Amino acid sequence: MENWAPARPGKGTGQVARIKLAYVGGGSTRGPGTMASLIQQGDNFAGSEVVLIDLSPERLALVKTIADKIARCRGVDLTITTTTDRRAGLADCDAVLTSYRPGGFEARYLDESIPLKHGVIGQETQGPGGFFMALRSIHVMRGIVADMEAVCPKARLFNYTNPVNIVAEAVSHHTEIPVVSLCEGPILYPGEVVAAAGLDPAKLDKISVGLNHGSWTVRHQYEGEDVIPLLREAYERKRIDPGVDPRSIQMLGLAAAMGTIPSSYFRYYYFKDDVLAELQTKPTTRSQDIMAAVPDYWAHYREQAARDCPELDPERSRGGINELELAIDVMDAIYNDRKEVWPVNVPNRGAVADLPDDLVVECVGYVDAAGIAPLAEGPLPRSVAGLVGMLGEYQALAAEAAWSGTRRDAIQALATNPLCFSLPKAEAIYDELAAAHRHHLPERLLRN
Repeated sequence: MENWAPARPGKGTGQVARIKLAYVGGGSTRGPGTMASLIQQGDNFAGSEVVLIDLSPERLALVKTIADKIARCRGVDLTITTTTDRRAGLADCDAVLTSYRPGGFEARYLDESIPLKHGVIGQETQGPGGFFMALRSIHVMRGIVADMEAVCPKARLFNYTNPVNIVAEAVSHHTEIPVVSLCEGPILYPGEVVAAAGLDPAKLDKISVGLNHGSWTVRHQYEGEDVIPLLREAYERKRIDPGVDPRSIQMLGLAAAMGTIPSSYFRYYYFKDDVLAELQTKPTTRSQDIMAAVPDYWAHYREQAARDCPELDPERSRGGINELELAIDVMDAIYNDRKEVWPVNVPNRGAVADLPDDLVVECVGYVDAAGIAPLAEGPLPRSVAGLVGMLGEYQALAAEAAWSGTRRDAIQALATNPLCFSLPKAEAIYDELAAAHRHHLPERLLRN
C-alpha cells in the first residue's frame, strides 16, 4: 500500500456533497474550532445545512455567530441552525457528529482524582477514569442512537466522544447505524517519537494498528528504510542528556525496546509507577488546568463573535483552531466518494489478525461512497500483542457493561483493566466514582 497523507481543501474531484449534518456538542469549547474545520473544507459541502445541538442556548448562539461570520467572510455556502431539542435537530440528517462530555470537566476531575486516592492512575480515557467516562458517554449515546433510529435511520454516526474506542464498541453491537470513531493519534504519535530522535516527521511513512490510544506501527519507513535502527541509535545518545524531555526519552526508549512506535498513551502502562508518582505529586489535575482556562476560551469566543471576520487564536481556543478535522475529512471522502485512506476506529473484520473480528480496532480504512472498508496491514508485533489483546478484552467488557450491564458487570470489566487489575481496588474505586457520578449514570449501574 502506498503511503497516505492527510488531504485537505482543494483535494477533490469537483464533486460536492450537499448534506444535513447534526453536531451533538456544538455548543462546547471545541465548537468554534470544529466549525472552522468544516468551513475550511466548506467548498466540499456547499449548500449543506449544519444543526448545532447542545444544552446551552447561549453558547450555541455564540458558536453560530462565529461560524456564520467566518463562513460569510470566506464565501462558504452553509446554513447553520441551533437547537437544544436533540431529536428535532437530528431529523432527516445524513451525518451525525458527536463530541460531548457528560458532567463537564468537573466530572473529569472526579475521574482523575478519585483513583489516585487508591493508588491507581486517574486519566480521561485510561483506567478507572476512562471507564467512568465511557459509562457516562454511552448512557447518553444510547439516547442519541435511539433518536437516530427514529428520525434519521439512514444517517452515519461520526464519533469523537471519549473514550472513542469503547463508545464505538458499544454502538457497533447494538444498532444497524454505521458508526466510526475518529482520533488524530495515528497521524501524530509516530511523528512525535521520530522528532524526539532528531529526525524529520514529514519523512516518516507510517501505519499504526491496534486500539485507539493503544496502537503500534506495523509500518515505519524513513526515507525508504526501517526507522527503528535510527531510533535505537538516537535513544542511546539521548538517554543520558539531561536537557531532553523525560517523557520523550521514555517513548523513544519504548520504541527502541519493542521495535515498533507506540501511541503515547502506552506511557501509562510501561511507565506506570513513574506516571502514578507524577500525578500524585502534581498540585492540580489536567481537568483543573483546563477548567482554569475555560473562562478565557469563552472570553476569546465572545471577542471574536463581535468582529466582522472572526479569527480564532490557537492559544485561546480549546484544542486549537481546527478541531475534529479528521471527521470532516472522512465525511468528505464518503459523501463525495473520494476513495481515500484514513485512520479509523471500526469493527475489525480481519484488519488486525490478532484481535476478534467484531472488536472495534484502530486501523486504516478505504473510504468511499460505500462507506469504510478496514484494510489489513499485518499482525501486531509479538512483543506488544499481549497487552493490546488484554486491552481489547477490557474494551469489549466495558462497552457491554455501559450499554446494558449492572454494577456486577461493571466491576468485572474494571477489574480486567491493566491499570487496575485488582478486585478490591476495582470495587472500592467503582463504588466511590459511581456515587460521585450518580446523576449521570443509569440506576442499573448503581446496583447488582
